Amino acid sequence: MHDFIERITAYLHWALFLLMEVFSGFLLFQYNHYQGSVWFTQANIVVAKVHEWEAEALAYLRMPAENAALVRRNIILQHNLDVLRHQQDLLSPSKPTRGKAYSSSSAELEGGDFTLIPAQIIDNSVRKRDNMIVINAGSSDGVEPEMGVVSGTGVVGIVSAVTQHHALVMSILNSNSSISCRLRGTEYFGYLKWKGGRPLRACMDDVPRHARIKKGDIVETSGFSNVFPAGIFLGKVAEVKNSSDGLAYELEILLSTDLSNIRHVNVISNNIKAELDSLRMAK
Repeated sequence: MHDFIERITAYLHWALFLLMEVFSGFLLFQYNHYQGSVWFTQANIVVAKVHEWEAEALAYLRMPAENAALVRRNIILQHNLDVLRHQQDLLSPSKPTRGKAYSSSSAELEGGDFTLIPAQIIDNSVRKRDNMIVINAGSSDGVEPEMGVVSGTGVVGIVSAVTQHHALVMSILNSNSSISCRLRGTEYFGYLKWKGGRPLRACMDDVPRHARIKKGDIVETSGFSNVFPAGIFLGKVAEVKNSSDGLAYELEILLSTDLSNIRHVNVISNNIKAELDSLRMAK
């Protein structure tokens, strides 16, 4: 106790000095207009700067969530745009579609037959023959095998295996990947496959030779499987070639999604998949 009192006594003059400084500053700025206005201005500048730093820090911390929300919104808007374009083509006699009118792609991605599950890519490869992706969403989030994975620019791949908190995705840049697709505005369909090499190029095979095709035609999911709804963007026709047997066309496709430069994705859950599977088994 004696030592404690001695320590307080030793530093008492410093405490009194600081107290007097604070009191003097208060009197100076309170009763002198010029000094008070200077103090008020500088204090506001400092406070504003602190608030600016705080806002920047909070914005940086919110970026992952905001990016995920933007990707989700872009997927839904892109799909809704495809639906509206399809409806306009059907209603516009001055703009006939090539071939038959293709089947409706009016399935809603949210609140209807499909649900979007947000996720982030935590491991990825694009230079192997069979590229795989790992995402940070698993069975606890509702992810199951054979669900489609998309980004804001198009198709990414298909879920291959699932753990509680993660999922393994077969990338479209995988030699075993085969996605049912079609030429937008027609009934001509085929399968999108990747044969290695350039990560932005794939091919669409089994396109009949009587199909009228030109560079720039849009390729999208056909909706013939339970994985992807119809109308999800895949890419554009870059080149038209003959198949190896000469009986069909093989189209070189410029992919819409650069898999080497994505992080936020969404898994598409088909809410009526079990019902459709049961009907297919009954055939």
